[in-house]
Amino acid sequence: MPDITKFYIDGQWVDPVELDLIDVINPATEKAAGQVAIGSAADVDAAVDAARRAFETWGQTTVEERLDVLNRVIAEYQNRMGDLAAAVTEEMGSPVGLANAAQVPIGLGHLMTAAAQLPGFSFSEDRNGHRIVKEPIGVCGFITPWNWPLNQVMCKVAPALATGCTMVLKPSELAPFSAAIVAEIFDAAGVPAGVFNLVNGDGPGVGAALAAHPDIDMVSFTGSTRAGIEVAKTAAPTVKRVAQELGGKSPNIILDDEDFAKNVAGGIAAMMMNSGQSCNAPSRMLVPSSRLDEVAEIAKSVEPNLTVGDPTTSVQLGPVVSEAQFDKIQGLIERAIADGATPVIGGPGRPEGLETGYYVKPTVFTNVTNDMEIARTEVFGPVLVVIGYDSIDEAIKIANDTEYGLAGYVSGKDIDEVRRIGSRIRAGSIGLNGATVDPVAPFGGYKKSGNGREWSDYAFDEYLEVKSLLGYGA
Repeated sequence: MPDITKFYIDGQWVDPVELDLIDVINPATEKAAGQVAIGSAADVDAAVDAARRAFETWGQTTVEERLDVLNRVIAEYQNRMGDLAAAVTEEMGSPVGLANAAQVPIGLGHLMTAAAQLPGFSFSEDRNGHRIVKEPIGVCGFITPWNWPLNQVMCKVAPALATGCTMVLKPSELAPFSAAIVAEIFDAAGVPAGVFNLVNGDGPGVGAALAAHPDIDMVSFTGSTRAGIEVAKTAAPTVKRVAQELGGKSPNIILDDEDFAKNVAGGIAAMMMNSGQSCNAPSRMLVPSSRLDEVAEIAKSVEPNLTVGDPTTSVQLGPVVSEAQFDKIQGLIERAIADGATPVIGGPGRPEGLETGYYVKPTVFTNVTNDMEIARTEVFGPVLVVIGYDSIDEAIKIANDTEYGLAGYVSGKDIDEVRRIGSRIRAGSIGLNGATVDPVAPFGGYKKSGNGREWSDYAFDEYLEVKSLLGYGA
């Protein structure tokens, strides 16, 4: 990809206040794929000023006007899907198959969902002679991660556009290429100047400036719980709204029935997708204690299907995103073994024949208890822990024994039992019998997995203020 030396502010590509470039590392080659400019608080000021000016008119637009802009963005996004997929593969190592089948289409899905639900969304209601209206909150600051870059950009941008907000986006400096194409899409679609602005940078320089800025009305952050807490602290003095989609350590309860082997194999495959770099990954598999040995054999049987390698080829797993991420995962694997966990497949080190690139062996641990570090820490890599339970009540207790609450999963033949168990898991999104995420269903977490909801029309309310016009009907 070409170097990204400019920011998109007020409908133009502009130079940073001070040019400071860093390398964007291709995780498959460990070599620079390009460079990106790192912004500062001064660049954030310029972008926020543009967004504030644009809000004066964009915030007053009609549903029909905003729908027209959304549809133009959708058309331009569809024209650039191949470019977006190539960018995601290069910047964060997503295999081409996953990039084309999921990484890029999910971003389009959020745009199309917003466009489909906007015409029927109620922005006002009459109650006892008064009118209650929902108005755009104003200027929004978006801080997004690298693991599903288009999903996490579009699930913020689409509802913000739909509701009449303006915005400043800071994508991850590890994965800036796809976000630059998004800015090109918005420019080509004729989104009014200042409605969408892009400033690249790191968390301390640009992310903190967005969170603290007095002219930003809300900040939406996706990333680690640690970083999300810092964003909330930084935002607190300005009393702005803060939405957070944070970490997870999601349980996957497998019931004891004739579909056990199929559901275990499916749970392993789901955990390894995107090299395990998903906040809602089913990273704790809970199975009947009497069948733990069977799980080990199933893991060994599916291991040949978990191909790892060059993400431009037809592999299932590419590299993890960076050297720092690779080192973190290796440390957690090594400490898990020291704590007594048994790697029935995988383990420390790179896969055989892959000496270059941040490749991690798909790893499944047994002999794990829920108090081990490997069972409590979000690894964010292709590492699954298997924990035994002796009753359904114990399985639910283990499932909920975590500081996180982003997602959960339940699989079994008895659908009524599956539903009952799913309703008892304290998490925001529960997948029953292999059901996957859908842009029409809200997404977000309990506990330290965040607050607020993204996706679908539920996301609209994150970008709206409620006003009571008392006596409106008098």
